[in-house]
Amino acid sequence: MEKAILAGGCFWCMQEHFEKIKGVQKVVCGYTGGKISNPTYEEVKSGKTGHYEAIFIEFDEEIVNYKRLLIEYLSIIDPSDSTGQFIDKGSQYRSAIFYLNQKQKEIAEDLLKNLEDSKIFDEIYVKLLPKNDFYKAEGYHQKYYISCPLEYMQYKNYSGRIHFIKKYGKKIKKLLGENND
Repeated sequence: MEKAILAGGCFWCMQEHFEKIKGVQKVVCGYTGGKISNPTYEEVKSGKTGHYEAIFIEFDEEIVNYKRLLIEYLSIIDPSDSTGQFIDKGSQYRSAIFYLNQKQKEIAEDLLKNLEDSKIFDEIYVKLLPKNDFYKAEGYHQKYYISCPLEYMQYKNYSGRIHFIKKYGKKIKKLLGENND
């Protein structure tokens, strides 16, 4: 089983999206990249810990590869937002790819360079960082889209993510070669 760690704003939306991808076995909401061990949501949302809201993914490389996951990721975040993602602003909502090995780093570098070279966006603010300790978020954050579907859909619709995906998602996937893995 291969693993990936991605930060792209609200981890609820990221978890829902990635759990629907064939070959993804497990998606966990959590925190990574910060200064303290075992942070709580309250600490992370303060913006003082340096953590990102992120997801930890386990996937079957024979069904879905890392490049395909990153293309999905880049098509559901706003890579041009330096202040967070969509309605969520603050350091905890920044976007970042936490690579777990050199191969992941090279794949991410290539995709980010292609996205930057495309000039779809003026600047790309997705950070590429070495893996850091990942801390599982509190239980009520896991599969929030299932446990609180009404609240989740209201948030998702209001956040701006759906509008962004409709405007840029297919264009980004085509540019980055979704079908050329």
